[in-house]
Amino acid sequence: MKLQRTFRPLASTLVMRSTWPVFIDAGVAACGLAIFFTIVHMGAYWMQAPVPMVPISHSMRALPAYAAYSVVRIAIAYLMSLVFAVSYGYLAAYNPRVEAWMIAALDILQSIPVLSFLPPVVLAMVALIPGHQLGIELGVILLIFTGQVWNLAFSFYTSLKTIPREMVEAARVYRYSAWQRFWQLEMPYATIGLVWNSIVSVAGGWFALIACEMFTMGDRNFQLPGLGSYLQTAASSGDVRALLAGLGTVILIVVATDQLVWRPLIAWSDKFKFEQVESDDRVTSPILELLRRSPLLQSLPHRIWSGIEEPLYRRLAARHRSQPLHALDEDSGSGSSLRLWMLGIAVAAAVGWGAWQGLLLLRGITAAELRLLLEGAAATFLRVNASLLISALWTIPVGVAIGFNPRLARLVQPVAQIMASIPATAFFPILLIGLVRLGGGLGIGSVALMLLGTQWYILFNVIAGAMSIPSDLREAASLYKFTRWQRWTTLILPGIFPYLITGMVTASGGAWNASVFAEYSHLGNQTLSTIGLGAQIDMATDQGRFPMLLLATILISLMVVSMNRLVWRRLYHLAESRFKLDG
Repeated sequence: MKLQRTFRPLASTLVMRSTWPVFIDAGVAACGLAIFFTIVHMGAYWMQAPVPMVPISHSMRALPAYAAYSVVRIAIAYLMSLVFAVSYGYLAAYNPRVEAWMIAALDILQSIPVLSFLPPVVLAMVALIPGHQLGIELGVILLIFTGQVWNLAFSFYTSLKTIPREMVEAARVYRYSAWQRFWQLEMPYATIGLVWNSIVSVAGGWFALIACEMFTMGDRNFQLPGLGSYLQTAASSGDVRALLAGLGTVILIVVATDQLVWRPLIAWSDKFKFEQVESDDRVTSPILELLRRSPLLQSLPHRIWSGIEEPLYRRLAARHRSQPLHALDEDSGSGSSLRLWMLGIAVAAAVGWGAWQGLLLLRGITAAELRLLLEGAAATFLRVNASLLISALWTIPVGVAIGFNPRLARLVQPVAQIMASIPATAFFPILLIGLVRLGGGLGIGSVALMLLGTQWYILFNVIAGAMSIPSDLREAASLYKFTRWQRWTTLILPGIFPYLITGMVTASGGAWNASVFAEYSHLGNQTLSTIGLGAQIDMATDQGRFPMLLLATILISLMVVSMNRLVWRRLYHLAESRFKLDG
């Protein structure tokens, strides 16, 4: 009898261990089928005749379909952003001749508000794919892409420029091919930064979604089914019940994404931390542990990849075995000079043609309009930098505390991710109502609205920087009994500096993007506005005044280029030279 009682718990445990992976595989298969049917449905919708204005229902039953449309648009835009960011960052990091130009262009593009891209992108996509809804949808996806991609590109570029020198030398000594170096050194080293910037990129996607699913361009109106249109129509009509239901749906999606995607990715990326002593504190995720127990996910990708990886690496190793070993600082790009010259000539021709067309368009600008734009540029510039300063004052200490303290991270990190992923534009109607009732205007209130679009870029980059500081350096600081001032000046600030600069640059772009919504907003039958470039861009888009829109965009570009030359480029050079982690 006692023997039976002993074996019953053991038998039940064995049964659970044998049946639990079956349920995990079934769940994975169900998710795969759901994704497949969603793609089929979206494909059928995109291939139908174009319908620019889709009626938006405020019924609760319509929310699941609207949520699916929005999630698919953001997911496609994010995948496009990730591919572009890795490609662009790689080219900029390893081509010194064009590096400065590529980073300057990236800085300009990430600072241009989404609405400045809106007319050319949408009109081009509709013209390229006529007769199908796909043209309009692809235009909206590309606009969401412009709200996601820039901080990912900056993050990958910064990671490549700060790879420890001895790791690069080891890759050269072992004759890694470019492909092997990319997959076994560069991508692992950049993973932590990419994961954390992906969180804020998707948040930027939600931010852009509100503006892109429903907009006016001259005499043409566009309204696509999705949560962005749902929230805008609910706010415009004063339907508080529908507005709260839409916000609740967004929060539900964000929470599910955090638990099902971001938490497992953060726990998985922790293994790529560059350290010589393994830390006792590791980020964990129950979902990741469940997925690791799935026989389907463990066996299928391994079988597919092993059949490709091993033959490829053997072929690359044989090809590079006979090649001479180059010195680390030797310029290996001399053979690509002709291609670079041809690319430069093509880009110069395209830029020259565009500049000529722009000059023809700007002839209609009056002196009064120019003066108004210059005054708006000064006002928005001050607001952008004020929001950056305020954001940095609280995000640096909080981000370091989250990155250093696993217990605090487990409590605060999910909340921060959820708050960052909820689109700031969804809160704008509520904040605007509060500002109106308090008797305040958008002059100062717009800075508070900009903070919603800037602070998360700095916070998540600081968290990534704090988590990437090797545990052995932190233990050495404790062993030598560093004071708090010494820890901050000799360990923390130098360790997070490259990530902090990336966060500040991308936060600057977020502030310029947020200016469009912070300085000009519709609230029911009332229009709230203040002087600024964001307000001018919004009004020019509504009224179809393309010369004003172009000149406002040019002014933003000039200010961004000046900041890039005078501030950000010097700080990037400092991060690469003085605050680079070397052995």
